Amino acid sequence: MALRMLGKDPESKVGDSPTNYLDEDKGTYVVQGWKVEEPERLGQLDIPGHETVVEIPRRMVQFFLEMQGGARADV
Repeated sequence: MALRMLGKDPESKVGDSPTNYLDEDKGTYVVQGWKVEEPERLGQLDIPGHETVVEIPRRMVQFFLEMQGGARADV
């Protein structure tokens, strides 16, 4: 598996580092983020047992857009 780091949250604190990766072999994204654990929020989602949910700041969308040849997001 060849993961390529696309970008780390530029505003992250030490030990708090949401990061986006591209798995070049599978053609998928891997997202490291904050665990979503609030029952009220999780109750609004349909999450199968083999999946999980993480949260990243909006400003990190820029890293996905760059991979698609789009402009950086000013968030």
